[in-house]
Amino acid sequence: MTRVGHWAKGARAGHRVFPVLVLCALLAALPMTGARALDPAFLTFGAGSFDLNGGDTTATLSVEYTHDQRLFWEFKPMGGLMATLDGAFYVYGGLAVDIFLGQRFVLTPSFAPGLYREGGGKDLGHVIEFRSSVKLAYRFDNRARLGLDLYHLSNAGLANRNPGANALMLTYSMPLGPPRR
Repeated sequence: MTRVGHWAKGARAGHRVFPVLVLCALLAALPMTGARALDPAFLTFGAGSFDLNGGDTTATLSVEYTHDQRLFWEFKPMGGLMATLDGAFYVYGGLAVDIFLGQRFVLTPSFAPGLYREGGGKDLGHVIEFRSSVKLAYRFDNRARLGLDLYHLSNAGLANRNPGANALMLTYSMPLGPPRR
């Protein structure tokens, strides 16, 4: 494929990522509430199913850290790792934004590039994969959260092969330290 052909292929793939970034930016522009201002950093543990709609469905476990400092309006740095029982491994870092739906429910979209190793698991076509996620969680009085995380991994057209994979996980977010004031 020529350099121009490679660029055009990447430009077409970018149209899938751009709407997610725009949505996150719009949601981050919502006014800050008292509930939002008090949340500390979180360590989130997850367990669930990887490649829900594919032929390589397997169990997956994850751990993720979300910082309490906000960058770029309301975006918070986050990073984590995911492993499947068939040996796939993914490490990532990106940005997340909390959207509070009242005092108890939190919707958290996030986007993160990362590195993927298939092990004995699904071949996603490239070592670089992009993670688009949305979490919906119940927020307890101590700021801990219990929720569901639905995410998609894709190489966004960096390779000819781009099957992608969806995952659904049950998550528990443990607050680290006291709430910020």
